[in-house]
Amino acid sequence: MAIFSVQARPTDAASWLDLARRVEAAGFDALFAADHPGHGASPFVALAAAAAVTSTLGLGSYVSNAGVREPILLATDVATLDVVSGGRARLGIGAGHTPAEWRAVGRERPDVQGRVRRCVAVAEAVRDLLAGKEVTVDSPDLVTHAARLIEFRPVQDRVPLTMGTGNSKLLRWAGAHADVVGLIGAGRTLPDGYMHEVRWRADQIEAQLAHVAAGAAGRDAPPALEALVQQVTVTDNAEAAAAKFAEHAGLTTAELLATPFVLIGTEDEIVTAVAEHQRRWGITRFVVRADAVDALAPLLPRLAALSTTSTVAARSLTAEPPPFVRSPVVGGGTADHGKPDQAVTRRP
Repeated sequence: MAIFSVQARPTDAASWLDLARRVEAAGFDALFAADHPGHGASPFVALAAAAAVTSTLGLGSYVSNAGVREPILLATDVATLDVVSGGRARLGIGAGHTPAEWRAVGRERPDVQGRVRRCVAVAEAVRDLLAGKEVTVDSPDLVTHAARLIEFRPVQDRVPLTMGTGNSKLLRWAGAHADVVGLIGAGRTLPDGYMHEVRWRADQIEAQLAHVAAGAAGRDAPPALEALVQQVTVTDNAEAAAAKFAEHAGLTTAELLATPFVLIGTEDEIVTAVAEHQRRWGITRFVVRADAVDALAPLLPRLAALSTTSTVAARSLTAEPPPFVRSPVVGGGTADHGKPDQAVTRRP
């Protein structure tokens, strides 16, 4: 089956609560809120409000910036959301690519490797805190002493963890430890600190999945694979609807329509595309923007009924990933850097 969730940005109470109700009623799995301090609402306050008007909808950040979030504060927010929602919290973490957000908390954004190290340290610390452990870390990337959730613990024994990334080391870590790997297909962060180049061609997607598979070697079950969908358009002319986006992305129209990061076409073509992404890549989860809710809602029963058989599921998890060529970091994104791609993706 294919599972769909929605990522949105609260702008006012009425529309946000209405969205939460509509998303749940339509059958989406979860409602996610972006986490960009200073550029939007606090995700956990907004999600707690959404919890009050829903009963089954998963709720989480997509994704929290490990560079500006301290583990004890993030764990407390997630645990609180889990309690007030009756056990529906999700935790999404990413390395943090926006320089302004680092500077806003008095830090300079480190290089790629520094951001990766801190992201792993924060993810591990938050995971342990939510599990009831005491956490002490004293490293150049993270310092926390005797942190513990003493009187307030989550309802769930394990709050599901999504790692959103395109970086090879984080993909491997996610393969080994995450419940969900959030694939965004992003390359370098552009100088504005928000937009990214894309890595959406088949060989680039295969390289990312190979890193996940290598990290997952030895696990009883690998993590679920999830794609952040940048555009959903129901149309009778997919090629025409995709042409401008494809040109901007530096892809052919056929290449764009073959990626899991857009869903463009008739209802039947979109269902077929999702089935193909599931069969070819093993991607069973998709996150769409709020403007796609009405278009996708009628398709959810058909998407949920898709077979889970995939070629990726049968792929050996012990195989080494293919060589990945790197070049010097440009713009500071946490993805590895090879052949330049085109810029089109919005930040999560």
